Amino acid sequence: MTYEIIQPPFEKNLEDMPKAELKQYFQWFLDVLPKRMNVLEEAVRATPGFENWHADYTPSSLGPLGHWFATQVETRSRSADELDKMREKQSSPVDVPGEELTHKTLSLAVDIGMYLGQVFLTNHPSLKWAQDISNKKFAYYGQPLLVGFGSVPLNPAGTALVQAYGLVSKSKTGDRLREVYDIWQKRIEPSP
Repeated sequence: MTYEIIQPPFEKNLEDMPKAELKQYFQWFLDVLPKRMNVLEEAVRATPGFENWHADYTPSSLGPLGHWFATQVETRSRSADELDKMREKQSSPVDVPGEELTHKTLSLAVDIGMYLGQVFLTNHPSLKWAQDISNKKFAYYGQPLLVGFGSVPLNPAGTALVQAYGLVSKSKTGDRLREVYDIWQKRIEPSP
């Protein structure tokens, strides 16, 4: 089975997109979500040892998914040009890692983030997808977020991306995805 890498409708950084395009991006995210859940489930089930995993949106499905993700994370070497551009952006000398996540790994992080979000929504209907485009200085500007956790939204795709980098550095394990769910569900605001 060949995993289909996600293809956002825009190549720009979110900070560089006009608000109208950001709104289109958010709508695209919501529209493509069901398809991406199918793509993710097929990819997981095609992996020996994970044939019985189902995208059933239960918290217990996150444990096996996190362990599967740990077997999928891959890196590539950054080009000399990429390294030079990254160093130029730094205000002080900093060690720039020579490795970066592959496009496939980045795509899997988005898919897993979408799934994590859907697990929350399925089990906690008071939550909802939202997008904050009010201030470009906001860390999650333009990104699809889950709101309903109080003043701090959850960025599920960003969370999965952090897990991918943690898996590469060996500072995270496959158990982390379920742990994230358990931590964040305690922050859910009670329904009125």
